[in-house]
Amino acid sequence: MPAPPPPDRSSTFADGVRLAIGTLSVFPVRPGVVDRRAGGVAMAMAPLVGAALGAVAGLVLAMALWLGMTPLPASVLAVAVLALLTRGLHLDGLADLADGLGSGKPAERALEIMKRSDIGPFGVVTLVCTLLLQVAALSELTYAGLGPIVLVTACAAGRLALTWACRAGVPPARPDGLGAMVAGTVRRSVAVGMTVLVLAGSAALLFPRDAGAFDLRSPSSPLLGPYQDDHGLTSGIDSLSGSGGTALAGLSDLVPGLGSLSASWGLPAAVLLGLLAAWVVRRRAVRRLGGITGDVLGALVEITTVTALLVSTVLVS
Repeated sequence: MPAPPPPDRSSTFADGVRLAIGTLSVFPVRPGVVDRRAGGVAMAMAPLVGAALGAVAGLVLAMALWLGMTPLPASVLAVAVLALLTRGLHLDGLADLADGLGSGKPAERALEIMKRSDIGPFGVVTLVCTLLLQVAALSELTYAGLGPIVLVTACAAGRLALTWACRAGVPPARPDGLGAMVAGTVRRSVAVGMTVLVLAGSAALLFPRDAGAFDLRSPSSPLLGPYQDDHGLTSGIDSLSGSGGTALAGLSDLVPGLGSLSASWGLPAAVLLGLLAAWVVRRRAVRRLGGITGDVLGALVEITTVTALLVSTVLVS
């Protein structure tokens, strides 16, 4: 079968945006020209797609609470919706990378293991632990009245890891596939700019908390207030907050400024620590595999997201 003819035009910014939406979400979009330039735009715009996905999942979480669900099953539902919105591709990449790196095989053999359709024991354990941690962290944040806010931030941070993983200088592990198309396509200045945007956006999301819009303890909350009224969780939430406040106060004695950090910069700090976790894993993958693949990129999304959620339970809630 002859190869398809090359496109009669180079890709545009709109082509890259369509590629980002079509690759990172389940939403069907009309494909445009797909080339490395479009891949670079797609990876640069990935955090915005992530924020949109987080907003949808956060709305599901808030509506579940409004309908009377407790935070734990509501968090399970939100995490499940997020997996559906991404077709589970990032979770699949995480499992494949765990199997490949966990095998201890040379790069070529590890890449073959990652291409298999089945999931090995390393992948299963990694998936289960990641999903449990996501649900547990989101449930605790929801009790603190911050579930939707932090979920949007964590999803944006997860896709910001893609922007950094595809910066110039990061090689692909294979000559074909998604990794080869997007590796090295994002300029460092673009990655820095998107990072500043995500950090500023995450800090701005704390303002609704001060107004009580997402606070379970506030009867004036338009979405979550009815949940408090129906279930009478005020005393339980205050108890959780009290114990958390005591623990944070103890940490503040050891680390000066931690209290102000949690109030003002907790979410940006969670984003940065999530990116740090992604950098460690990406560095390990490049050393072991020779570069990045689509599976590596998917794994970085999940690792950054769960790290941001976990850090937020300490610094924000």
